[in-house]
Amino acid sequence: MSSKECLSKFSQYLFWDADTSELSMDTHSRYIIQRVLEHGQMDDWRLINHYYGLDKIVEECKQMRTLDPVCLSFIAAISHTNQEEYRCYHFRQSFPTLWNS
Repeated sequence: MSSKECLSKFSQYLFWDADTSELSMDTHSRYIIQRVLEHGQMDDWRLINHYYGLDKIVEECKQMRTLDPVCLSFIAAISHTNQEEYRCYHFRQSFPTLWNS
């Protein structure tokens, strides 16, 4: 399956803010994987799993600076990896304190 065919099969709302004619499954793999993990449906997950494979998805996720905690737990559970191996586990946003605390 080519990159353009694969992109056309994703849910339409996933890339509402990007020009899909300029997206490439190979060049923008981290962006696509993160969007599918955080906002996609199960069919979208199956599509990236078929295109990239679980090993490539895990390697890209390990390099992401931010990833939703639920998505991190999901990818760590299905790949049998430790959450501490992921960059986003160590670079969590700090919660600002209230002004009058």
